[in-house]
Amino acid sequence: MPIVRTYKFKLYQSKNNKRLHQQINISGIIWNHCIALHRRYYRLTGKSLNGYALMKHLAKLKKIAKYSYWNLVGSQAIQDIVQRIDKAYKLFFGNLKRKVRTSPPGFKKVKRYSSFTLKQAGWKLLDDNKIKIQGTIYKFSKSRDIPTAPRGFPKTVTIKRDTLNNLYLYFVAQEEFDPSNQPRTGNSAGFDFGLKTFLTTSNGNGIESPLYYRAAMAELKQAQQNMARKVKFSGSWQKARMVVTRIYKKVVNKRRDWFFKLAQNLTDNYDTLFFEDLSMKGTQRVPEALWGRKVSDLARSEFMGILGYVAATKGKVVHLIDRFFPSSKTCSDCGHVYKELSLSERQWTCQACGVIHNRDHNAALNIHSVGASTLRLGDIRPDFRAIAV
Repeated sequence: MPIVRTYKFKLYQSKNNKRLHQQINISGIIWNHCIALHRRYYRLTGKSLNGYALMKHLAKLKKIAKYSYWNLVGSQAIQDIVQRIDKAYKLFFGNLKRKVRTSPPGFKKVKRYSSFTLKQAGWKLLDDNKIKIQGTIYKFSKSRDIPTAPRGFPKTVTIKRDTLNNLYLYFVAQEEFDPSNQPRTGNSAGFDFGLKTFLTTSNGNGIESPLYYRAAMAELKQAQQNMARKVKFSGSWQKARMVVTRIYKKVVNKRRDWFFKLAQNLTDNYDTLFFEDLSMKGTQRVPEALWGRKVSDLARSEFMGILGYVAATKGKVVHLIDRFFPSSKTCSDCGHVYKELSLSERQWTCQACGVIHNRDHNAALNIHSVGASTLRLGDIRPDFRAIAV
């Protein structure tokens, strides 16, 4: 069974990096040019522009002196841009047919455009920690081994810059994976997301979130106040803005690291993990709860994506139950539904059998019970999305 992994490495600071920044900017210009052509073609014909026809048109433009600088990016990078836009428009029109509210791909600010991708050509891995991109050699921090044959070999490389103008390499490799070789525990558990406790397991354990954003709020407030005192867009303002950006970046990195460690721990202890298919956006919009900022700090959607990936790499199963099942309001002993349960009630007594329930633990027990009864192994498809590790 093939599995897709993404390996992320940071490029060393170098004068040559200016060339990569230039190529990313050019990619942004090409993206906007393609979006303009798509919109014009649809306005004139009422049809979407064919990706192959667009590639032929761009190939002709590159031969004109006005657009000759596009050749710095490379034909495969341009092809990837065309394919991404084409895929986005197909998704947009498909959503329209399904009556799903969505937006078509739009223009992007060139300074905020972040990446370009090369496939088979235009790059080559050299010895040690060097890579040749479009004829220029760059060094990167090789923090782990890159897979080689027969295990697998990188199919594409994406050069991406972050908000701090640092450059990263993303190698995407397809590897063979045999889930039958993974160790098994025979354990399963239900998990309930909470606002006070990040996760409560069906065996009664609680997992607290470090809440990295809340921990950084004092430092962030001071940095933002310092930036507000500067003249906007001046040199000192730009330096102060970078300080704010670094704080946000540190929060994101710490949270992501904790998510990976937690996902590894859960998948080591359980073979099957049951969760509710919750919509976190709905929780953020509840004004009386005032949980919006905390829900964003918990970042449950990001955690579920990482957990799904880690579970798939170990041959474990993450199963979601119906989001409309009243897991918190249903008695895990007798099945009675307490419809009047409010968000502020952390404990409640069942009116039918008299059992006193902890809200989150009771929900986790119900999630485990319902998940185990609805799980059909034949329907499970491992999620092998390429998450940078």
